[in-house]
Amino acid sequence: MAGFGKTAPVFEDLLPAMAEKLGGEGLIKELCNGFKVLMDKEKGVITAESLKRNAAMLGLQDLRDDELVSMVREGDLDRDGALNEMEFCVLMFRLSPGLMEESQLLLEEILEDELRTAGF
Repeated sequence: MAGFGKTAPVFEDLLPAMAEKLGGEGLIKELCNGFKVLMDKEKGVITAESLKRNAAMLGLQDLRDDELVSMVREGDLDRDGALNEMEFCVLMFRLSPGLMEESQLLLEEILEDELRTAGF
């Protein structure tokens, strides 16, 4: 988690609380909303530039450009220089050790909801 400095504990504290309050499906919706706020509207992905433009909303306005680039690089699984929605969600879970432990339960809850909706 190099480059995240003092911001990582915010995610560690916030996401498990959100998961508890919103449930699995609600948390995923909120993460998707967060992605849409941070993404470059023309490219449909989060870039270091779009993150910089929106850094103040996250309390990250004090981060240097190289730190923002490191944040994007940390979650960029396909190495295209940007975060798609899936990469963003995975990164948010990785930044939250509490959610890593709960992720199996969240996934099960989402799958159960989907099966119920489908009539199983």
